[in-house]
Amino acid sequence: MKLTLFVWRQDGPAAAGRLVRYEVPGVSPEMSFLEMLDVLNDTLVLGGEEPVAFDHDCREGICGACSQVINGQPHGPRRRTTVCQLHMRNFRDGDTIYIEPFRARAFPVIRDLVVDRSALDALIRAGGYISAHTGGVPDANAVLIPREDAEEAMDAAECIGCGACVAACPNGAAMLVAAGKIAQLAALPQGRVEAGRRVCAMTEEMLRQGFGHCSNHYECEAACPKGIKARFIAKLNREFVKALAHGERRPA
Repeated sequence: MKLTLFVWRQDGPAAAGRLVRYEVPGVSPEMSFLEMLDVLNDTLVLGGEEPVAFDHDCREGICGACSQVINGQPHGPRRRTTVCQLHMRNFRDGDTIYIEPFRARAFPVIRDLVVDRSALDALIRAGGYISAHTGGVPDANAVLIPREDAEEAMDAAECIGCGACVAACPNGAAMLVAAGKIAQLAALPQGRVEAGRRVCAMTEEMLRQGFGHCSNHYECEAACPKGIKARFIAKLNREFVKALAHGERRPA
């Protein structure tokens, strides 16, 4: 396959960015998208040019680090797939592909296709945990949890915090990330103790980090590589109302 790429190049956070055209021949349909970028970078390095900076880690679809917008879609055209698991057989010989970094106020560009997603780390630090001291690892059946609650928690816990929902949302909202964590812990007895404090702290942190508000576009659910449902945002809203009714502090 021979492809034409338009890749976002930006030297640093304060520099002006631009789309640069590259021709990439000899692409195998069995390559992953990141392997195709490796081929491009090999060519650039051999030609004395700066390689394209892009983020990645596991290359197994479980970390979400490979945050790119491909032809206008976070993680590309294949549903429920991260960039590293997107294969070139999803494209055709002669295709033109536009590759950009995630676009959101809370995700400033570091270089080329790499963005700073530390705002999501701050969101999890605000309340995405339980603070009970558990000592040693308890037996799996020490705390009995109804099957429906356990399955609800597992569905919400699939979120890998990649930020695709933020990039897809026209408001740059992180509601789906926060909702996944809040719904997961609210469904379990270990998380109920701090449920009110958690939802208020995470909501306040979303505002502090510059994330936008949810306006029910459902683009977050469509872009999520793990298929997290937008119904968890309704759960977040219910938890927030309950927390305020019980006297938790309203976010500034």
